[in-house]
Amino acid sequence: MSHFIGRLGEIKRQRIKSALDAVIFGAVWLLGVLARAMSRCLARRAACLLGDFVHYVVGLRRELVYRNIGISFPEKSSSEIRSIATGVYRNMAVTLIEVLRFPLVRSREDAATLVDMDVDVGEFMRRTRNGQTGAVMVSGHFGNWELMALAFGIMVKPVTMIVKHLSNDLVDQRMNELRTLRGNGVVYDNLALRKGLRLLSDGGVLAILADQSDPTATYFGEFLGRRATIFNGAAFFALKAQVPLFVGMCRSISNGKYKIEMQEINTSDLTFCKEDIEILSSRYTRVLEEYIKRWPEEWFWLHNRWKNGGDVQTGG
Repeated sequence: MSHFIGRLGEIKRQRIKSALDAVIFGAVWLLGVLARAMSRCLARRAACLLGDFVHYVVGLRRELVYRNIGISFPEKSSSEIRSIATGVYRNMAVTLIEVLRFPLVRSREDAATLVDMDVDVGEFMRRTRNGQTGAVMVSGHFGNWELMALAFGIMVKPVTMIVKHLSNDLVDQRMNELRTLRGNGVVYDNLALRKGLRLLSDGGVLAILADQSDPTATYFGEFLGRRATIFNGAAFFALKAQVPLFVGMCRSISNGKYKIEMQEINTSDLTFCKEDIEILSSRYTRVLEEYIKRWPEEWFWLHNRWKNGGDVQTGG
């Protein structure tokens, strides 16, 4: 009898989740329709208002955001921390709106109106032997990382992104449809090992976000001054496949545009072994830190980066 009651409870929970997922998907779909109907300037203004609403009214993870910014930048005043947080929530909303506007980015010219490419394309192609050799591109939840992938795919070479499956299947499907509109691909993280190595051996570009906490990580170091897991998946792929590794970052500049900057991380002194994987992981992690320190308002502070690092100050 208890099993039967438990089963009914599970069915009820699944139905409630399905209904909520449908409502959330409907809201995202409607937001996309509105975002594409507006001018880009107006859409970005609306996104800033949405970010302020989530920040000041909803308060989504606000305590976590303020605490982590304050610990990472102890020299900053409470007003400076609040100002950074305002930028964080606005950037989060603007990124979402820009993604929902991806169907309007149809050509290289469209992409060029959104981003400036501070990338030596010739050098990138030389290092990959004109696309015959694969490459690993590392980035973080910084600036507009989704737009960077779209623009790079259109203007340089298509990329395949390692993504996590969102809990809302409908939203997950729609996000991947938008990500792959112009030739890019996606692979879920649980399938990334086999498919990623195959992609690199075929000359593809594998894009990985390496700035979040990894509960399965066995390598620890410092991230913004606190003990944290260090994501070494990108280093594993680059050294295993013997391909170059680049860090690509997309930050806001003026007039609503973004600047894509890319630098190669040296691997010439490394081999495929545990120690060298950790060394390479530290090298690109330091680059990510440098960007966050210079432009903290552009990083996704809503994620608790330190929760698996064992730092007592993380709050869990």
